Amino acid sequence: MSRTVLITGATGTVSTALMNALRGAEVDLRALVRDGSAADGPRERGAEVFTGDLGDARSLPPAFEGVRDLWLLTPNGPRAPENAMNAVWAARQAGVERVVRLSVVGAAHDAPNRSGRLHALSDREIERCGMRWTILRPHWFMQNLLNEAGDIATTGTFSLNMASARIGMIDVRDVAECAARVLLDDPDRHHGETYTLTGPRSLTFDEVARELGLALGRPVTYLPVGDEAKRKTLLGHGVPEWIADMLEEYARAYASGWGDFTTDTLAGLLGRPPRDIAGFARDHAPAFTPARDG
Repeated sequence: MSRTVLITGATGTVSTALMNALRGAEVDLRALVRDGSAADGPRERGAEVFTGDLGDARSLPPAFEGVRDLWLLTPNGPRAPENAMNAVWAARQAGVERVVRLSVVGAAHDAPNRSGRLHALSDREIERCGMRWTILRPHWFMQNLLNEAGDIATTGTFSLNMASARIGMIDVRDVAECAARVLLDDPDRHHGETYTLTGPRSLTFDEVARELGLALGRPVTYLPVGDEAKRKTLLGHGVPEWIADMLEEYARAYASGWGDFTTDTLAGLLGRPPRDIAGFARDHAPAFTPARDG
């Protein structure tokens, strides 16, 4: 008998990749979306779609009815612990057996960023939720580089406020495959585990630029900028102030060396090494390539 898996954050990068990773598996996929107009993507991946908002506990029970496994991904923001709490509350009421939660790298009560501290609150609640649980704490996503694709395509440069930081960045597809592995294994196998997931090596953004250049066949240059310059750019693109502040806090931590590490956890889960930046660059080269006229 197949298990019903509820995917929250169903239209986001990680959850979309997770639904792709679960394609063909013996599970019944269910997706939670805040806006019914966003249902097409999850439906195309074989999910039954329910409309509900993690910020509104009363909207959640229909989506959770009959669910055995919950993939819990909450939106970034100051209400993240409340969103997670509402999901856990609905899960317990519905008799959900297992929660697999996407946290963040370095989540802790003394993390050097507010996002990490907020995630630590939710992690602690998951640890005491009374259900089987597993927490994934992935490092900085290679897919974050897609935010710089426009500049790279048009100018061959990208700017971040991370100085000469080295980061054990990871491909989102690997995060999704780890989540799928946990969800497809017996619920007891990964119960009580917190997995910190990284790529195969720590990289500077100069090294990232070099790999992008090799994939594109033209030079790409990383241009470090200050916090204020990056903040102005983010706000100019409509990024909310809280998110801009969060990204600045992470950037300062990374610039201090906070992200310069890797683990072998992914290889242990998947039986293969993590994807490298060279593969990411090749696979996503079209995104960094100027559009052709006509």
